[in-house]
Amino acid sequence: MPSATAPSLPIDGRQSATALAVARGTQRLLLSMGFACVCELPLASGRRADLVALGGEGTVWIVEIKSSVEDFRADHKWPDYRLHCDRLFFATAPHVPSAIFPADAGLIVADGFGAELLRDAPEHRLHAATRKHMTLAFARAAALRLQSLADPHGRFGDG
Repeated sequence: MPSATAPSLPIDGRQSATALAVARGTQRLLLSMGFACVCELPLASGRRADLVALGGEGTVWIVEIKSSVEDFRADHKWPDYRLHCDRLFFATAPHVPSAIFPADAGLIVADGFGAELLRDAPEHRLHAATRKHMTLAFARAAALRLQSLADPHGRFGDG
């Protein structure tokens, strides 16, 4: 007899409850805009993007989640993410003042139920080789994560 609970990916443990809620609401918004999302995607630079969204035509967006003013002020790595996407966004909770975020990045405000795009991000198109790398990394991570749900005792690497 099938289990009453659906399989789920393991919780990463590095994100706060607020960050997880912002991620969930942001993913719902991005899905409604035609994007598929992967959380915590390793980048070629060695960094890890909070959310990477892939559009049907191959557009790559990165969303950096900031759950508080302190979280934003402590992070100086986010400008590096521009090298891996067509558009860079911040997503934050409603209690975080939007004025702290740079004007040259998009802004999303989210909670655990949904999100609103407050400011679109300027486009800076990826080079073809970087787009191919990001698309393959996205596909591989998504496939490995699905495979780990189907076989939770298998060994699937860092997907």
